Amino acid sequence: MSLLTKATTTIGCTLMALPLLAVFLVAALLNSFIPGSGGSTTAPGKNALTDIPPAMLTLYRQATPQCPGLSWTILAAIGKAETDHGRHPTMTSPAGAVGPMQFLPSTFKLYAYPVPAGGKRPPTPWDPIDAVFAAARLLCAHGARGGKNLQRAIYAYNPSHAYVTGVLRIARRYATAAPATSPGSPADSTHASAVVIFARRQIGTPYVWGGDGPAEGGFDCSGLTKAAYAHTGITIPRVAQAQYNAGPRLPAGTPLLPGDLLFFGTSPHAITHVGIYTGSHRMIDAPHPGAVVRENTVRLTGTTYQGATRPSLRGAP
Repeated sequence: MSLLTKATTTIGCTLMALPLLAVFLVAALLNSFIPGSGGSTTAPGKNALTDIPPAMLTLYRQATPQCPGLSWTILAAIGKAETDHGRHPTMTSPAGAVGPMQFLPSTFKLYAYPVPAGGKRPPTPWDPIDAVFAAARLLCAHGARGGKNLQRAIYAYNPSHAYVTGVLRIARRYATAAPATSPGSPADSTHASAVVIFARRQIGTPYVWGGDGPAEGGFDCSGLTKAAYAHTGITIPRVAQAQYNAGPRLPAGTPLLPGDLLFFGTSPHAITHVGIYTGSHRMIDAPHPGAVVRENTVRLTGTTYQGATRPSLRGAP
């Protein structure tokens, strides 16, 4: 991080002064490849898909609209340099920087608002959603908008030419496009993980018939599933029957994956309830009036279970 965010000791990088020749090499690297101008559209390459946890990859890609022209690869490269995408065991630096993106709490407050969907209230640098969105705003404030001065923005995050070089190198590695995937492929797990993370953050929210979120006091079952998928950029219909009809439906016997939607009713034409599968025979749902969003064991036997769907970017209406 910068002098704004932390002192020179960091988790994930060692600060050092570079000779003048190295500074010129940084400039040459920027001239030959600037990965910060591709926005959120650059497809993750094999290195990104294998190295970045799916939920974090989703966050990096979702946060880039905070700074038009900033590539998710830059955010991901900073997350890698700072805490290996949140894998560092403590995520606390000797200088007091904390969380997956290594913010001093005082600096985090400058970039924490507005609170992103699914973020903590009040926001905290320990929360991955809050931290990644704040990092995008910090970079934007220091030159990343439109890729105009990406070097300066990264240097503001951590005032080290070695850091700038390292972040750009990681971003270039992450930016190599991967082959297109089809619904249900491993790349779709990025969105599925974010669906489950969002839904878990709503546990304890009251059931409200017709509710689409906390602004309306709570969720009903299909309001929760629609909001969870909207959080990942996937649009599904509003009511449970329409969500079931939209599919794509999974053939009977298909192993369920986290993020799949589970449907219940008296028949495929009378769907009355929907929930989000989270793995290990468990589901998050908004069950009925008087209850709250919960995560419980689910039984997929009997006459009421009507099947599952796996919405995706390609399968969404």
